[in-house]
Amino acid sequence: MNRRKLLLLLLSSLSYSFLFTQTPQLIVDESTSRLELSDNGSKLLQSPNEGLWSIAFGWENNWPTEWKHIKVENWEEVDEWKIFYGKLEIEEGHWQLRDAYRVEGNRIKCIRRFEWKGKEKLDKVSLSVRWQVPSTNTEVFMPAILYYGNPSGEANQNDKVRVPEFHGDQVGEKAFFEEHRFPMPFANLEWKDGNAYRAVALHSLPSPVYRGHHFDQWWSLGVESFEEYTELSLLSGAVSYNGKNGVVKALQREFLPYEDTYMEILPGMIVEKTFYLELQSQTSQGRSFQQPIYTSIDIFKPFYLEDLPTYEDILKAKYRFTKSRWSETDTYAGFNMFPDFVRPRIVMGWAGQSEAPSYALQALKEDIGDEKIWDMVQKATDHLISSPITSDGFPVVYEMEKDIWKKKDPVSQGQALNSIGLAILEAHKHPQLESSRWIFWFQQAIDMHVKRILSSDWNPRNTAEAFYISPLLLAFEIFEEERYREVGLKVADYYGQRHISMEEPYWGGTLDATCEDKEGSWGAFQGFLKAYELTMNPKYLDWAKHAGDVTLSYTVVWDIPLPAGRMADHYFKTRGWTAVSPQNQHLDVYGVLIAPSFYRLGVLTENEDLKRLAKVMYRSCGQMIDPLGKHGEQLQHTNFAQQGEMSDVFKLRGGYSEDWTVYWITAHFLHAAAQFKEMGVDLEE
Repeated sequence: MNRRKLLLLLLSSLSYSFLFTQTPQLIVDESTSRLELSDNGSKLLQSPNEGLWSIAFGWENNWPTEWKHIKVENWEEVDEWKIFYGKLEIEEGHWQLRDAYRVEGNRIKCIRRFEWKGKEKLDKVSLSVRWQVPSTNTEVFMPAILYYGNPSGEANQNDKVRVPEFHGDQVGEKAFFEEHRFPMPFANLEWKDGNAYRAVALHSLPSPVYRGHHFDQWWSLGVESFEEYTELSLLSGAVSYNGKNGVVKALQREFLPYEDTYMEILPGMIVEKTFYLELQSQTSQGRSFQQPIYTSIDIFKPFYLEDLPTYEDILKAKYRFTKSRWSETDTYAGFNMFPDFVRPRIVMGWAGQSEAPSYALQALKEDIGDEKIWDMVQKATDHLISSPITSDGFPVVYEMEKDIWKKKDPVSQGQALNSIGLAILEAHKHPQLESSRWIFWFQQAIDMHVKRILSSDWNPRNTAEAFYISPLLLAFEIFEEERYREVGLKVADYYGQRHISMEEPYWGGTLDATCEDKEGSWGAFQGFLKAYELTMNPKYLDWAKHAGDVTLSYTVVWDIPLPAGRMADHYFKTRGWTAVSPQNQHLDVYGVLIAPSFYRLGVLTENEDLKRLAKVMYRSCGQMIDPLGKHGEQLQHTNFAQQGEMSDVFKLRGGYSEDWTVYWITAHFLHAAAQFKEMGVDLEE
């Protein structure tokens, strides 16, 4: 049997089925020994023409140089594994290379092995995994880092350091980031091929670099544009973004140098790197990122609950802390956003969430068992509705010392209206509460926004006004007036049409960042989900899944190993927590707020993994709660910080800013607990 026939016979058994695809084939180009992955006649992925393996032996301008490439020499089949071998001879000795491939569901798994057989130590070595797509104009999706290039982040920055960006059509452009920066460690490329859209994803099993030049040096994952193709790669440490090698997105508005990330190779040393390849030969514009999200969840299976705080402990702690933020005088009553000694104020929406207990404490009264709840809910909500309504909205910040309301923004107003609308519906069950004034104020505020949205000059800047969809549809439930339904669906339709192609990803929901973010996508997700539940129109469920999957991509699905520090002190598990945005790349407890909606989406789409993950998101976010019931917002899973000592990039990871204890961190636990209770979900199972 000749070589080509043997290869085809051997490799044909690597074929498997993908969502949206027929059966792809892995073949070897006879003239180059290059591995190629094709599907339904379309070649989607190939190893480099110069060789399956590439090793660099030099370092210049903070990037690997002096590359040597190795082609396949022989192969064999061992049960379900297809194994390829190569050898590199250099002056100091030789390298043995091996790739082992196996089909696992909708992906191919590969374990790549580098073995140094020489007798001498090698310095400044870089190892790699490289795969190329046959397109020079690709859209890149990297969870929590790059969303179809981050066009809004780019448009709103003038310093080229705050937000990563990637264009996909500029030769030499690179975007490589440390694996621990990825909540879901994959990079997805989407491109148009004639009338079709194709996509491929490279998933990594993240790991520190053995014998890396720096302490806690990790492999990097990224993409690079070439003249005739785009390359997905794993590198043993090299990083780059926005035209600069050897830098990382380390501060909110700055990068920091992260240089000389090569490795040392000792005699007899073996390095293995595991990765997965995933193909989509038929997808739609702005949709291909959805499949690898669920593949990543399936790879890591982040469903274990037993080592996480219990629901009962979380609820007790957060109610205890809620009472510590209660403040009342003859002038006002409510929940302070900050500790009493720091800027005393009652703030609706976003980071304050002083309106959230108006709904949550009612729903949780039986679980908590404190009769003081009725008094707090009544007085707090009565004070909130003292916010004056004008033609452009209502202020959301009440300064206690000055007795004034100030500041307006659509995110906070939408969130406040949603919780107050829920509080009104819940109050119908509790005659001890007087809600008539709440209803009057709520309808006035809704009417003001209805008038504004119906005006010919309504033109939202970003996705922030998607937070109005849910309260507008709640108003329809409360008042049964068709105009509220019509306007709520108008906003939903507007944002669905604006964002579904991902030419402009969801953005602008985080008030201290102007870029793509999970809060923007969450506002749309919440609204689309509400629109579907009201209309049962499958269009809205499809949009809810799209916006929900963008939001979900910020969720950490693996337990990131942490260096010595505050997080490691508590044996902290990162699964279920969420990264913030491409600008603010720390972890926060936002996952607890969005978890009930993911559970509902799991029910509607019959996805048990999504329901299981939703429980983990709630329970895991209860980590770090101290005996007083508080915990901070900013946990540093990667080389990024916003508080404390931030001059040494190598000392950022593993840190914890516990002083930023704004009230939303507590309020969302109560709000989510109430929603889970309403759905009858047992968070202990």
